[in-house]
Amino acid sequence: MAMAAFCYLHADAQIPAVVLKDINGKTVKTDTLSNNGKPMIIDFFATWCKPCNRELSAIAEVYEEWQEETGVKLVAISIDQAQNMHKVAPLVSENEWPWETVLLDPNGELKRALGIQMIPYTLIVDGEGKIVYKHNGYTDGAEEELIEVVRELVKE
Repeated sequence: MAMAAFCYLHADAQIPAVVLKDINGKTVKTDTLSNNGKPMIIDFFATWCKPCNRELSAIAEVYEEWQEETGVKLVAISIDQAQNMHKVAPLVSENEWPWETVLLDPNGELKRALGIQMIPYTLIVDGEGKIVYKHNGYTDGAEEELIEVVRELVKE
């Protein structure tokens, strides 16, 4: 079985400033995403991407525990094209995904700005908004690595 690729970053990479809408139509500037000094997981997905949906569902199962333990917040970003955007909210609802923020990137602006080639693609941002971890692909259980990174950030 292929291992998913990941890397830790020591750069001070920030989330680029791109204006997106959330699933409720509200405008969000991506460089203002924050979690009150706590880490954030940013997960790029698409409605048609089975590994993405498996990953988000696996995280959803443990998300409440993760939040209680670390205060982490997950932001899901759909890269579905405009004609499929109407499928995103029903998918989130049907899976009962508990994310407070689900953004839509129909033109791939944020995806391109971050140099993302394939999904699922997951970033972890520290409490200061710096991207400290990138991971692409998903294998069952890989979400454990995410919470380990978050735990390390919370300890610091």
